[in-house]
Amino acid sequence: MTLLSIDELKNLIANSQAPCVSLYMPMQKAGPEIRQNPIRFKNLVREAEERLQALEIPAEEIENLLQPAKELDEAEFWENQDHGLAIFISPQVFRYYSLPIECQELVVVSHQFHFKPLLHLINSDGKFYILALSQKDLKFFEGTRSGITEVEVENMPKTLDEALQYDETDKEGQFRIATSKGSNNNPFTRSQPGAFHGQGSPDRDQHQEAILQFFHAVDTALHEKLREQKAPLILAGVEYLHPIYREANKYPHLLEEGITKRQEVFQADELHAQAWEIVAPLFHQSEQEAIELFQQLEGEETGTASSDIKEIVSAAYYQRVDSLIVPVGQQIWGTFDPDTMAVDLHPEPQPEDGDILDLAAIHTLLNGGTVYAVEPEQMPDGKPVAAIFRY
Repeated sequence: MTLLSIDELKNLIANSQAPCVSLYMPMQKAGPEIRQNPIRFKNLVREAEERLQALEIPAEEIENLLQPAKELDEAEFWENQDHGLAIFISPQVFRYYSLPIECQELVVVSHQFHFKPLLHLINSDGKFYILALSQKDLKFFEGTRSGITEVEVENMPKTLDEALQYDETDKEGQFRIATSKGSNNNPFTRSQPGAFHGQGSPDRDQHQEAILQFFHAVDTALHEKLREQKAPLILAGVEYLHPIYREANKYPHLLEEGITKRQEVFQADELHAQAWEIVAPLFHQSEQEAIELFQQLEGEETGTASSDIKEIVSAAYYQRVDSLIVPVGQQIWGTFDPDTMAVDLHPEPQPEDGDILDLAAIHTLLNGGTVYAVEPEQMPDGKPVAAIFRY
């Protein structure tokens, strides 16, 4: 199953076509209540069908649109779920995600997908990386609050042997430097052209130098992949490898704290849990700083902070929102016309309505802003929404 991320949401937005159906449901994981999952699911699909009928969409189109969701309703599907489930359906898209948190039961049918329940899982500040160090099986992961997934990095060697091409037939134990895959350039900046000569296993210093050369090649490949990124990078692996990699590292967002354990014995869930424990305080600090800045700017009446949803929606659409703070589990229903800048709000959702908070959040993310989805009680001064403008 695809890992939730800002890039994944952008992909969904780019490929969506009305009508867009968004389904959210909490999952029972144990006990007799687990039998309620398929029943609740059928009720949500039926509600989506009724919403589509209200839009006067032909019955055959509705059936074709919802058929992939109905086909999920099998015993094996329900046996492999977490605390929540999100499903997105449109004429061009069918995706579903197992969520590590419970979510409010919700059906939204609109001209775009509804993402706000997911934002506190995939906050644009919520991405991080893990480099699991090993001489025999180095791995790179991308993570969010919800989990980690292994990512292939072009030209990155995964083993010491691959990077240095150890010649086992040479009695003196020479290390011969290899050329990076797909490149004619030597990736090792510290070495002279030719071969790195050492005495092999009897000499610990020589072996550490070989590992350093390996890590220079890894860092060179990562530098290309992470060139524009600001997400924190965490090292994982046996302790003695950490300082060697730090000597080779050029990525400015490598964290001081790492995970010291053999990479080979890590389970993905355990690795994610330990990494999230390290990065979570950083993200919480960023969220708190945004709340405090909003309160300061609103108090100064500078015009660079607002809690007016109508003003915020148009500002988000026209790339003015730098930071947006929205409450999870709450919606403001209405429509937005970008041509006239008109925002119409309704106490109850109408057939053409979407969640205006969600609309503001999506456009903030697409335009390079940051969205903080917080619990309602954490909203600054009890505001329904809060935004900090770029100008």
